[in-house]
Amino acid sequence: MKPIQVGLLGMGVVGSGTFNVLRRNQEEIKRRAGRGIEITMVADLDVARAQGLVGEGVQVVNEARAVIANPDIDIVIELIGGYGIAKALVLEAIAAGKHVVTANKALLAVHGTEIFAAASAKGVMVAFEAAVAGGIPIIKALREGLTANSIQWIAGIINGTTNFILSEMRDKGLDFDVVLKEAQRLGYAEADPTFDIEGVDAAHKATIMSAIAFGIPVQFDKAYVEGITKLGAADIKYAEQLGYRIKLLGITKRREADATKGTSAGIELRVHPSLVPTKRLIANVEGAMNAVMVQGDAVGTTLYYGKGAGSEPTASAVIADLVDITRLHTADAAQRVPHLAFQPNAMSDLPVLPMSEVVTSYYLRLRVADETGVLAKVTGILAEAGISIDAVLQREADEVGGEGSTQTDLIILTHDCVEARMNAALAQMQALPTVLAPITRIRKEELA
Repeated sequence: MKPIQVGLLGMGVVGSGTFNVLRRNQEEIKRRAGRGIEITMVADLDVARAQGLVGEGVQVVNEARAVIANPDIDIVIELIGGYGIAKALVLEAIAAGKHVVTANKALLAVHGTEIFAAASAKGVMVAFEAAVAGGIPIIKALREGLTANSIQWIAGIINGTTNFILSEMRDKGLDFDVVLKEAQRLGYAEADPTFDIEGVDAAHKATIMSAIAFGIPVQFDKAYVEGITKLGAADIKYAEQLGYRIKLLGITKRREADATKGTSAGIELRVHPSLVPTKRLIANVEGAMNAVMVQGDAVGTTLYYGKGAGSEPTASAVIADLVDITRLHTADAAQRVPHLAFQPNAMSDLPVLPMSEVVTSYYLRLRVADETGVLAKVTGILAEAGISIDAVLQREADEVGGEGSTQTDLIILTHDCVEARMNAALAQMQALPTVLAPITRIRKEELA
């Protein structure tokens, strides 16, 4: 059978990795796919560099639309990134009847509903395993492997840059700014690391996983996003003393209505630093690695671990998508796995809940005057708000500010409560004259 022909848009780190892995393992891949898969055309602005990477026998052009217009191309791989030209090219490829493989999580998180609808109408596939967690096959697991389950929640370390930074802060006792510079020097963080350190990249990925897990439209604009820039070495140290580690987690959770708490049914979708018990496997994921926990009603808790970025790990996911499309290329479109796991006419209208309705527990650190009655006032405010306390840790004043210090740190762990209730209690505590600095609040996830 004639090999399926692929056009590649973007010969960067992932593009070159995809070309190299496909060429290196072509016989093994052919045995699995049932026919050959060949990248026969590449578009890149630096034609000479790209031609040097792919060698003879592959046509290299500087115009992506030339690849889309080629009638011999069956699949287009989009590795350009971003929301702009990438969106136009993906939609044009779909309109031309081409299947699309993309690693572009930002594009799908923001415009996925439009793109998937266009693909369904045209009878083509959009595959995106590489868009979430690099080489970890989490999309395949959620869409197919766990299809018998009612997914309860997902929690993932899905940004390697922030996990590297948090690991270094813990290991070396350094503050965020110092470790960020080191991460940039080592190439783990971009020159402009905003998307990573502010949680946006993780939120793109969490949005996609949430849509697949619960059969809701992709709704990045509804996600709560908080990064790691305000974390200090002191909080990482205190968390460790209490038996926790701080990780930036992407969390999505199915929530039933609860009249006693005054909460409604819906989906939680949030990214923020979280205290995770040290005994959980995910708490021990270090460096730039990724891990995703999925809780299903039938299977229980499953964990997926591996490299979340890099040339060949991401290429592994891109090529897995190529093989899937090759196998299903001639199949009836109605028999293919739906883009978001659920049939398009059976999507849920469960709302993404505002952060004020999220239920979780908390770590609070208050810099307070070292005097009698401070703890009683703080715990009294929490009691009046109906927030129960799990643990309290009060540091010696000289430990915090040196000998003769009149200030100390008060650390409180709470049980679960609605975020709105915690916000109100924090405002009251912050107004106390004995609270001497902005209160640090970090959410806590037991992941039991």
